Amino acid sequence: MTVTDTFAQDWATWHEEHERRRASTHGFLAITSIRWLAEEPETYDDVPGAWSSGPAGIVVSLAPGESLVVDGVEITGRHSFGVLDERGGITASFGDAVVEIARRGGSDIIRPRHPDNPVLVDYRGTPAYSPDPSWAVPGRFVAYDTPVPTTVGSVVDGLEHVYEAVGELEFEVGGAVHSLIAFPGSAPGALHVLFVDQTSGRTTYAANRSLSVDAPDLDGNVVVDFNRATNLPCAYTDHATCPLPPAGNRLPVAVEAGEKLP
Repeated sequence: MTVTDTFAQDWATWHEEHERRRASTHGFLAITSIRWLAEEPETYDDVPGAWSSGPAGIVVSLAPGESLVVDGVEITGRHSFGVLDERGGITASFGDAVVEIARRGGSDIIRPRHPDNPVLVDYRGTPAYSPDPSWAVPGRFVAYDTPVPTTVGSVVDGLEHVYEAVGELEFEVGGAVHSLIAFPGSAPGALHVLFVDQTSGRTTYAANRSLSVDAPDLDGNVVVDFNRATNLPCAYTDHATCPLPPAGNRLPVAVEAGEKLP
């Protein structure tokens, strides 16, 4: 087996697992609505209870016969979830569905997730460019002295997100050096990048793509593997609050690698 064959096989295994997670029973494809909570309690047709938000956080009032299960405990009547951290959240279940209780962009929201949602039921996968080792680009991470609070827009008009930028990834594509602002990734030391390029709005999703980068080595060396660029939830559902890339993360080249338009 050649190096190219091994590279393609590794990519296929990774992408199959990514697709499996994306199409999970209560993943973002199962979201049926996004509700922006206010002080006046409101009821909705896809989740039990009357929901409100105030200085004490998120509260649900469940009518007789209604209940939710939180951390294995059934709750009834009035229940306070308290004040949630930004980008934090709690999941409660009811029947075969769940509801995400969260805070996004300074506002409290709930997002019911039903496994019979047509977006999930009808999902048939996401096309992608064929894996190409030349798009696994060697680069260097240049860390900031201290993290820099960075405000970015959102696919929701008027909503903003603030992330701690930890440095920049520098790499060469097409004979020129480019850089991307990086945020902390999900694993210790790993990095997360949001970007657009000259394929955005043509063959790839217009608003953003996401890329995870493994932790740099002791000299700051990394591999920026654009083959593993993925779509965020906003490419599939209107009920997402996805961030837009920082202003500097607009590459003047066509990154013909990674996931395409759904």
